[in-house]
Amino acid sequence: MEFPRIIIAALRGGAGKTILSLGIIAAWKALGKNIAPFKKGPDYIDAGWLALAAGRPCHNLDTYLIPPAQILSSFITHSLDCDISVIEGNRGLYDGIDLAGSTSTAELAKQLNAPVILCIDCTKSTRTMAAVVSGCLQFDPAVDIRGVVLNRVAGSRHEQILRKSIEYHCGLTVFGAIPKLRKQNFPERHMGLVPTPEHAWATDSIADAARMASHYLNLAGLAEMAKNPPERIDQKTLPSSDILPGTGGKPADSKKQRPRIGVVKDSAFQFYYPENIEALADEGAEIIFVSPLEQTSLPPLDALYIGGGFPETHAAKLSENKSFRDEIRALTEDGLPVYAECGGLMYLGEALVLDQKTYPMVGLLPVVFGFAKRPQGHGYTQVEVDGKNPYFSTGTVIKGHEFHYSEVLEWRGDDSQMVFSMKRGAGFHNGRDGILYKNVLATYTHIHALGMPAWAGALVSQARFYANNKGDHST
Repeated sequence: MEFPRIIIAALRGGAGKTILSLGIIAAWKALGKNIAPFKKGPDYIDAGWLALAAGRPCHNLDTYLIPPAQILSSFITHSLDCDISVIEGNRGLYDGIDLAGSTSTAELAKQLNAPVILCIDCTKSTRTMAAVVSGCLQFDPAVDIRGVVLNRVAGSRHEQILRKSIEYHCGLTVFGAIPKLRKQNFPERHMGLVPTPEHAWATDSIADAARMASHYLNLAGLAEMAKNPPERIDQKTLPSSDILPGTGGKPADSKKQRPRIGVVKDSAFQFYYPENIEALADEGAEIIFVSPLEQTSLPPLDALYIGGGFPETHAAKLSENKSFRDEIRALTEDGLPVYAECGGLMYLGEALVLDQKTYPMVGLLPVVFGFAKRPQGHGYTQVEVDGKNPYFSTGTVIKGHEFHYSEVLEWRGDDSQMVFSMKRGAGFHNGRDGILYKNVLATYTHIHALGMPAWAGALVSQARFYANNKGDHST
């Protein structure tokens, strides 16, 4: 099967590949093309921007979190109705967590047989960039590097030296040269772009990126290159669709009750993989979006999913909404199933301390959070489930990721309340994570439904049980 596709990679993080990807997607969309956006790597913020540029959800393709067969299935499923698929890589092309580069963008390019465009930060360099690109070509000849885009070029003379050097020494096409951009429409928070829900002029930023791409890039050449990947994808190698969220492979049994699962989604809590929500729906749940920033109470629910985000940027407003916080606490005491990740974990604690001011949160978990200037947990995680809980079988090994600046200021609980043992990553406290209280499980580790398919079924099962036994939950 032919799936026009392109991977935007770089030599390192911060080289400009996100803005380049946004510009290409938005410019092609403006030309009437239907673009499927994808992000490689454990990332929500870049994915949100890519989704905004494409006008459709951005799905994650991560070779650490997701098995290869599911990556291929997800790519094909979400590319079927599109003209071109654009996949943004992460960090440097060959960067990964092991010697073999099994989690790298290069590995994903090989799995998808996708041509690669390198976005090169050319600041204060000329002919040396040809040597660097040549090294990338030789490092793994199985990676199909087709061309480069020069970024942060100082002027026409700088561009010409770079262009001639790379085309002559590497035999690659230079598809464009972007100057140092004076206007900063993409402010950064922590280690990534500011989330789009907090960016009032996000649409203007996307429009600027589209104009940049149209003016400085050979869009027609890139589109032609994307239509000629090294190989077709053989759909016979795909697993059945019933393991892939969002494919309708597991239609809900009409005889079973559809439990109502609330998903807390707003500018404070926005970090969700679309596959996770799709997986809950595929298991038969009715998804109800709720917001402590916009609502004072919860609608009737049978479970609650609180994802990550930046609750610290909305601490005052979250704290002021006491009725919402009190209702969550009362419902969880009655046995409401709740699954919380990172920002959700922080919201369920007693308080957030910012600039020496304390903001009360839900108060369900005996922990107070503060914030550091550097990440307290950053990167892939691996945990082993060693405690009984409603969502994962004991002995299960979970691959996930964590990214947070929050730190534990006070923990008045007991480490036995945590059901995860950290094999990789920082976790919550003393090498552990996954705080369990009644039917609540709160953790710093983010999971992806394609890599942990049992999670969605367990949460929906707990929601269905709660719906049938409300008022009778003492454990």
